[in-house]
Amino acid sequence: MASSSSTTVTDLIATVHHDIIESHILTRLDGATLASVSCASSYLHHLASNEILWSKICRSTWPSCSDGSRSFFSDAYSMVETAGSVSDLDRPFPELISAVDLHYKGKLIFSRVVKTDTTTAWFKSSPLRIDLVDTKDTVATPIKRRRRTEDTCRDLEKDLTLSWIVIDPIGKRAANLSSHRPVSVQRNWISGEVEAQFATVVETVECVITVVTCGEEEMHVREVSLKVEKMEGTHLNGRDSLVILRSVMEGKRVNGRRRGVESKRRHEEFMEKKREMKEKKMRVESVFDILTVAFGILGFVSFVVFCLWITST
Repeated sequence: MASSSSTTVTDLIATVHHDIIESHILTRLDGATLASVSCASSYLHHLASNEILWSKICRSTWPSCSDGSRSFFSDAYSMVETAGSVSDLDRPFPELISAVDLHYKGKLIFSRVVKTDTTTAWFKSSPLRIDLVDTKDTVATPIKRRRRTEDTCRDLEKDLTLSWIVIDPIGKRAANLSSHRPVSVQRNWISGEVEAQFATVVETVECVITVVTCGEEEMHVREVSLKVEKMEGTHLNGRDSLVILRSVMEGKRVNGRRRGVESKRRHEEFMEKKREMKEKKMRVESVFDILTVAFGILGFVSFVVFCLWITST
């Protein structure tokens, strides 16, 4: 019965002129819904494979992307589940493109594309840090700072969303490194600025995006930056970071609908393991310090006893 009903619906859809479906139905769908519709029948799959349609969806979803395709949407919308293996490490990767969009309550407040030269010795050996806002500039926003810092942090955690898509133009792959919503929002008690962090965890490494806002009444964006951090607390250099980013692009993907919830869960697990590792390291260092002091005292006592023995003889 169910199969018969499904066939009837498919037959009815096939009777509708394709121009009506393409112009008045498919154009009203978001990317995730369009992808689901394309699986309903071979006819809808054919209509939903129009690259012009996917290009428009990519531009509306991520304004920083001037163009797009169905494969690009699949890369940028999905989230990585497990990192992939990078077999061709020697393949040229001369440029890393970052397409970033920041929204507040669904309204675009910041959009930028940055190309990073990955061939320089400075990039390869220095800790990776990609900054999108010049140190002397700030970006005005409609965000109002609340009287209580806790309320401001709560608003940003609820209404601030970010997309940071890294693109490999040679391999024609992309990945969204953002958690969509912040995994943490807190005030910097030294500067008074509010810092929102977005993150993607890749095994023992976390790609951390920091958005720093400042201002007493209307808040401004002062910093939007990307770093790759190991669980030990150190930051990866450009060469090692590229390996991580390529493993993300080549990794196994899952549906990105629950990106915010899943990314926050992984971040909390990462921070818990990081805390446990730090505590273990402190315990080991404490034992080492105790042994050092003990051996020092033992050596001193032995020296005194030796001196007394020499004097007595």
